[in-house]
Amino acid sequence: MNDLSWFTILSTVSAVLGVAIGMMGPAMAMGRAISQAIDSLARQPEAEKSIMRTLFIGLAMIESLAIYVLVIVLIILFRNPLLEHLINR
Repeated sequence: MNDLSWFTILSTVSAVLGVAIGMMGPAMAMGRAISQAIDSLARQPEAEKSIMRTLFIGLAMIESLAIYVLVIVLIILFRNPLLEHLINR
């Protein structure tokens, strides 16, 4: 196998690992946030509106972290400057 195919395989594997590791944090944070929100609603049902509003804002921020991970991995996969260097060699 030549350098180009090894580089492509390694960058694909690292992108898959990056997505897997990068998505675990936001997924666990979302689960914890939802769990705490349900616990808060069980303790104070009259504060439902403020709890839900804060929950949705927090979930949107957490989800943006997962989207950033995906965008960075896609940039690395499809617009990798090292790949262009290997092709022009």
